[in-house]
Amino acid sequence: MANDRLDIVIFGATGYTGKYLVKYAVDFYKEQKMKFGVAGRRKEALEAVIKEFASDIEDVPIILADIKDEESLTKMAKQAKVVINCCGPYRFYGEPVVKACIAAHTHYIDVSGEPQYIERMQLEYNKAAQEAGVYIVSACGFDSIPADLGIIFTQQKFGGEINSIETYLKVWTVGNVKGSVLNYGTWESAVYGLAHENELRELRTKLYPTKLPKFTPKLKSKILHKSDVSEGWSTIFMGSDRSIALRTQRFLYEKYKERPAQVQTYITFESLFSFIMVATIGMIFFLMTRTAFGRNLLLKYPALFSCGFVSHESPKLETQEQSRFSITFKALGWTEKLAEPTDKHTDPPNKKVITKVSSAFGGYDVTSIASILSAITILKETDKIPDNGGVLTSGAAFCKTSLIEQLNKHNIIFEVISSIEK
Repeated sequence: MANDRLDIVIFGATGYTGKYLVKYAVDFYKEQKMKFGVAGRRKEALEAVIKEFASDIEDVPIILADIKDEESLTKMAKQAKVVINCCGPYRFYGEPVVKACIAAHTHYIDVSGEPQYIERMQLEYNKAAQEAGVYIVSACGFDSIPADLGIIFTQQKFGGEINSIETYLKVWTVGNVKGSVLNYGTWESAVYGLAHENELRELRTKLYPTKLPKFTPKLKSKILHKSDVSEGWSTIFMGSDRSIALRTQRFLYEKYKERPAQVQTYITFESLFSFIMVATIGMIFFLMTRTAFGRNLLLKYPALFSCGFVSHESPKLETQEQSRFSITFKALGWTEKLAEPTDKHTDPPNKKVITKVSSAFGGYDVTSIASILSAITILKETDKIPDNGGVLTSGAAFCKTSLIEQLNKHNIIFEVISSIEK
């Protein structure tokens, strides 16, 4: 890869997430002398982003590229060592950028949380990415990086063999929050993701024709419960965390012959009332995604159907500054690790380890820090990333790198809470 290329190009830099990326790219430019540029359709808008967030840096290159113009995307990719793609929904706008990066022999990162898109990219482009010697890594933001790498961290710290991991996500704000909390693009991606969820079964059958061995004791899902590790009421989290984690666990089994952990992901609410309110919104949301008419209403009136959590207006900066999160991991397993991953333990699990990933940053800040550090890790630690290229999850790509350590240094904290043996 040519040394005269920029280290990172942020494509979609004028969007809500893209602006956050530029803001943090300035910090990393100063910290690590990282060369970066911005890309998008409109020169004036890109100039405005640079003026707002990078005015103290000389000559941040502006690259004009349009998702509908394949040649412009390839020209953009040829100017970068890594492209961070912020243009979603990715089911509509992700694939052309992936193709351009493979053609230009450029690494690719995005912050998608859309399983259909992510898994289809692996099915259709893994071989091409390997042949080009580039890494295509999706879901490098919040909450996938804390969840997937949190599981990797837990496995590294367990000191035995894990049977199951349950994750508990909590999100809250400090102070009084006014206005929307989530960006409209996140809402739009969720609408189309649920509308096309039926694609996943066929997609996964093609992607993984061979089933994993069955491991015992089987991890059972709990619809609504109180956990001993997460205060409040917890229910199954419908985001992409579990699907990404399970792909990582399969990769570790097939590549390194490690026993894959069974995984279930939960989200915790402070009160039963909060759960009922969100569950009601979620049920209405789900039913409306079943028809084109319902989807159009959701997209036209997001504030109405989200009780104000989402609107066409982007969340205010103060809202993100007041946001906090944590993910607690409950791992059960054995102190003894057997010789083969398919060997069966005769005794019930005798060890429990609790870990946590947390930050005083909000989701969009975490997304920006995590995605830029993911890109830097690819640039600096390619020798620690497997297979010399391919479409990988964050856990598969970064499990043997220093990314967790780097995240810790940037105030996304991974820690062991307790370790108990029976």
